[in-house]
Amino acid sequence: MNATRQFLLAGVALLACATPSLAHAQTPEEAEPQARVSDSAGEIVVTARRREETAQDVPIAISVVGGDQIDNTGSFNVGRLQQLTPTLQFYTTNPRNSAVNIRGIGAPFGLTNDGIEQGVGIYVDDVYYSRVASATFDFLDVAQIEVLRGPQGTLYGKNTTAGAINITTNQPTFDFEGKAEVSIGNLDFKQAKAAISGPLSDTLAARIAVSATDRRGTIYNVTTDRWIQSQDNIGLRGQLLWRPTDNLDITLTGDWNRQAAVCCGSVFVRTGTTQRPLNRQYAALAAAQGYTVVSTNPYDRLTDLDANLNAGNEIGGAALRIKWDVGPGTLTSITAWRYWDWQPENDRDFTGLPIVTKSQNPSQQDQYTQELRYNYTGDRFDFVVGGFAYYQRIDTQGTESHGPASSRWTLNPGNVPAGSSGCGPSVTNQLACTPSVLNGLTAINTQYLKNTSPALYGQLSWKVTDSLTIQPGVRLNYDKKDGFYQRKVFAGDGTPVVFGPTDPVTTARLSVFAPQEISPSFSDWNFSYDLTLTYKVAQDLLLYATYAKTFKSGGINQNGVPTDAQNNPILDAATVKPESVQHFEAGLKSEFWDRRATFNLAAFRTDIKNYQANVNNGQFGVLRGYLANAGKVRTQGVEADFTVQPSERFNAYVSGAYTDAKYVQFVDAPCPPELSGGTTAGAGQTPGAPGVPGALSPANCDISGQRLPGVSKWAFSFGAEVNLPSSLFDQDGQFYLGYDGSYRSDFSSNPSPSDYTWIEGYSLSNFRAGFRTDEGFNVYAWVRNAFDEDYLEQLSVGPGNTGLIVGVPGDPRTYGLTLAGRF
Repeated sequence: MNATRQFLLAGVALLACATPSLAHAQTPEEAEPQARVSDSAGEIVVTARRREETAQDVPIAISVVGGDQIDNTGSFNVGRLQQLTPTLQFYTTNPRNSAVNIRGIGAPFGLTNDGIEQGVGIYVDDVYYSRVASATFDFLDVAQIEVLRGPQGTLYGKNTTAGAINITTNQPTFDFEGKAEVSIGNLDFKQAKAAISGPLSDTLAARIAVSATDRRGTIYNVTTDRWIQSQDNIGLRGQLLWRPTDNLDITLTGDWNRQAAVCCGSVFVRTGTTQRPLNRQYAALAAAQGYTVVSTNPYDRLTDLDANLNAGNEIGGAALRIKWDVGPGTLTSITAWRYWDWQPENDRDFTGLPIVTKSQNPSQQDQYTQELRYNYTGDRFDFVVGGFAYYQRIDTQGTESHGPASSRWTLNPGNVPAGSSGCGPSVTNQLACTPSVLNGLTAINTQYLKNTSPALYGQLSWKVTDSLTIQPGVRLNYDKKDGFYQRKVFAGDGTPVVFGPTDPVTTARLSVFAPQEISPSFSDWNFSYDLTLTYKVAQDLLLYATYAKTFKSGGINQNGVPTDAQNNPILDAATVKPESVQHFEAGLKSEFWDRRATFNLAAFRTDIKNYQANVNNGQFGVLRGYLANAGKVRTQGVEADFTVQPSERFNAYVSGAYTDAKYVQFVDAPCPPELSGGTTAGAGQTPGAPGVPGALSPANCDISGQRLPGVSKWAFSFGAEVNLPSSLFDQDGQFYLGYDGSYRSDFSSNPSPSDYTWIEGYSLSNFRAGFRTDEGFNVYAWVRNAFDEDYLEQLSVGPGNTGLIVGVPGDPRTYGLTLAGRF
């Protein structure tokens, strides 16, 4: 794979260098246009409502990022895209455990559970990508990205209660064209992209694109003498367009993407006192085994994780899209198959001790979708009506093992004085001091999910007058999920560990890994609808208001469920109810100063009943997390976008959002670490104060009124570019200087807010300066995180209620040079 990547990097570099001479092979007028921006009015054309229209005419809060802006700002995946769109949040500890949220909602914060849907739909050329792991890959030959905020279920065939990311790639052309780009930078950064398109015959055109990214990691592992959190991505996309008549396009697309990064790890951030006995908290446990963390400063970017790390991630698929202008409208069919292959290895104890020596849950997914829709645009009525069918199968095989340090770290030796070794004469003390009790203890997990979901949807736009439009939409959806989960447990000598024997060793092992087998299933019908009123006050001023009643599909727990006193699975917890969503939004879209300036404003409120939340268990492997329904959450706020281009020499933008997202009612939530780890308070007993060692702990906590995780109250994106006409090496063009910045205020990095897991607000600044020609040649230097801001992307609570807090620091300052060209 390294040889292939290096070959592609070198090949694209040569193509990029050759591009200036090729740029004159064809004039811009001869090429079929691929841009989504009208030269005459500077209007941005979008397909948010499944038809082409200008962004300012769409009554949706929408952020549009063009392909050039993606390249110029280094936003080559969804994680970086969030710096340009303030209400988009992306969180990841590895590709599988990733989540995309909009306005604070979309997916539970924490470990991913395959048994539920994402609330933010990701679509590439009309194809639904069900696994959010796809968001970690590089964008490949992208023309434009639309981030649609708010429910979109009546136009998009799968759950989009929080919004959608609609990605459009460049399509095959019947005129020859191409582009190439190569970048180098510090941290051994190398990136190359190329695409070429043209005719194979009068009716057949093809396009092929390739992308490769390679970068050294940003965290150094002293145990393995390797940099981790690296980037090692490669992607290919090929398209064939057959146009037998002027009113029929048939496009066949195939793509393949692979990541082979040394990933994913964390660094020590801090410890916080829990309610565990003091001798069972992190400092005492580490001292008892003579362990000292490599660094207590997370920005030293040092770790000592001792388990194997891997994040092998591969996706691909094929799609057949047919667009037929038939009758007064257009009939579109999209048939697609996608697969996902996930090969992880993790260190789940977050330390350099051999506590959890193996944690891996490889998964394989196959997904099939079929969408059929008809679009009509008339003088008084526009409509879209369609059907969508979806089938998904996921198979997962898990292996988790403990090592020789686990007994001492994991098992509670009983009441011993703080500072003592904990190896007294009692049975529980001796178990904790006998490595063989847990050394080699292994859980083998087998699970699968079958997910079937057909839907019918439609949306009508009735132009009552030239100014007033009424737009109702409906969707009828059926969901069926069938799952299987089995965990078998074996001692280090291979002996099965089962319930029944009551000897202390078996009891100790079962407290870490418990066998379980369940076959959860869920099915339900749902009907959702929305209504939007649009009023055009003037040619360049649009007002709109929307009400939506929608849902997110129910789900099943694919990672096991809690057990009762007899160790039987609590089957009532095997399924989670659908989220019921009510959404209100009002906004305006305006242009002024001869359309040199644009100002858009949106105010929203979303109420969700039966919010699907992750409930986490404090033990290592008994049950790390499962899904449950919180009573109610609410997110509300205001968003504003302003752009201005007073002349061809200068443009600027600023986007901002205030988001107030909180749990309205969640009375039985998991407790934060400062209220965990002690003996559970019984009837008539009062839990102790937070962070008091040895205090009683509540069974659960009421976090009603507290902020949802991952949401900053304030978020901004801003930037500007200035250029000056000039020439370089006898080529006419312009020198330019650009800046892009972002800011977000503090946010919680734990499902239940904790004093230990708030991430401070931070601001990032990116600069670029270069020279470009009208023919498409562009060379520029760039620096990202220019002021080397220290910030954390995410914090995680270590297992076992020991008080350990680890995190992932954001990228340091990076800089480099990019050479690009078009022909």
